[in-house]
Amino acid sequence: MSDSRLIVLSGLPGTGKTSAASLLANRLRVVHLSIDAVEESIMAAGLPPGWTVGVAAYEAVRTMAELNLSLGHDVVVDAVNDSEDARQTWRHAARNTRSRLIFVHLICSDAAEHRRRLTGRDRGFVHVTEPEWSTVVRRRRDYAPWRDAPPTIDTTGRTVDQVVDDVIARLGIAPSGT
Repeated sequence: MSDSRLIVLSGLPGTGKTSAASLLANRLRVVHLSIDAVEESIMAAGLPPGWTVGVAAYEAVRTMAELNLSLGHDVVVDAVNDSEDARQTWRHAARNTRSRLIFVHLICSDAAEHRRRLTGRDRGFVHVTEPEWSTVVRRRRDYAPWRDAPPTIDTTGRTVDQVVDDVIARLGIAPSGT
């Protein structure tokens, strides 16, 4: 097994994945890869939104993660990962690079706060639209159970700094090379 770590922050839209992943990658001084940013790029190239673009984004991010892991870099990925097929993407990447895979599942247990986070959210994307609350509720209902039983961290009422502090403490992770 290599010393590289693939840390995958998962959860529904609006749970704070991208904010936490960005700050975590910054603190650990590692690569951050975001599914939504790749989907934005694919759609900007002219492909229509849909399942195919989503799969393409997961595969593109997996490839970039594997390249970085193979170079000995740790990688933080943020992705919804609501199906076993999606999660299998990261298991393959870790296995292919002999890296340590760490899943973290972020939730927002307060429905009113979760909905408020989505309302008026602007991440600067032109092509990736923000989901309606009804879509998030449906995705929550259809979210596949975890077979890995990753740590679940509730982001309700917490700052991104507090969430990242919790991720670091619960996983016992430190910056690369320390």
